[in-house]
Amino acid sequence: MTEATCYLDWNATAPIWPAAAEAMRGALEAGGNPSSVHGRGRAARRSVERARAQVAALIGTAADRIVFTSGGTEANQLALKGMSARRVIVSAVEHDSVLAAIPGAEVLPVDGAGIVDLARLGAMLATGGPALVSVMAANNETGVVQPFAAVAEIVHRHDGLFHCDAIQAVGKLPLKISDCGADLVSVSAHKLGGPPGIGALVVGDAPLRALQTGGGQERGLRAGTENVPGIVGFGVAAEIVAGRFGDWLAVSALRDELERRITEIAPEATIYGRDVARLPNTSCIAMPGVPSATQVMALDLAGVMVSAGSACSSGKVRASHVLTAMGAADAGCAIRVSLGWTSTEADIDRLVAAWGALQARTRASAA
Repeated sequence: MTEATCYLDWNATAPIWPAAAEAMRGALEAGGNPSSVHGRGRAARRSVERARAQVAALIGTAADRIVFTSGGTEANQLALKGMSARRVIVSAVEHDSVLAAIPGAEVLPVDGAGIVDLARLGAMLATGGPALVSVMAANNETGVVQPFAAVAEIVHRHDGLFHCDAIQAVGKLPLKISDCGADLVSVSAHKLGGPPGIGALVVGDAPLRALQTGGGQERGLRAGTENVPGIVGFGVAAEIVAGRFGDWLAVSALRDELERRITEIAPEATIYGRDVARLPNTSCIAMPGVPSATQVMALDLAGVMVSAGSACSSGKVRASHVLTAMGAADAGCAIRVSLGWTSTEADIDRLVAAWGALQARTRASAA
């Protein structure tokens, strides 16, 4: 980013690693269809399988369980629609791609911190038969980490299947499939410094059927010529972040400093999920009485880029369904600040100055 701007929207998309971009250029120049049997096709296939192994290594699973998709949304939809489950339960704070996948899915509530109600989940599963349950690893808006291992234990105890959207968590937390306990796990490249338009679904022994048919690619679970450059970039990014989890300690310290300074300026500000486990880079902050859209625009004019809730809503700024599910009084007044490995103290200074100036103008106009 240039000195004129301050990018604090990493949960929307992380800047691509230069090595990943360079690897993609090489794949584009090499060409080849990985389904072709000639030399160039075999080379493309080797590139795809190398990337599959790199992604698998990041999350501690077997390479043959990785099914590449066009991104996290497709991975989530394949997991939920491809199971043909008679009964589906989703948490109230899931990403829109999960909430919209199965109309009529049962909704698992969360508490005021955004944590799923485990007792309620057990009660729901105790009647009505087994279910496919979808609970994310970490929330994209608040950063709140769910007790996914406990969810898996409850679901499996009731003979169900567990899907975990780990798109925000992978690359930020040292998450392994064995720790997660999920039967299906969604991941996405552009959240960890890979390219947009490529993701994956980790498929265990779940009886999944393809939604996109017409070819035998990806174990017959996702037809269509593989996006070789995107897959290659995904693999390189996965390999890079696998060795850089220590970077998030400094990011977490910056996030905590941001929150300390914001609440010093405005004690009435709310920081959602602050008292529970969160991603190290995410802060969801409400400025009471000031709509989210106003804050996002004012900060943008000051050269600071943040978001209001998920970035996957066609550019719309609306009250967060996540915060609404948490019972937040200021759901329409919150912004999401998400940091990354290149974030600096100067970025925090600039955000705090711009946020504080807006808050001061708001106070003055109300006086």
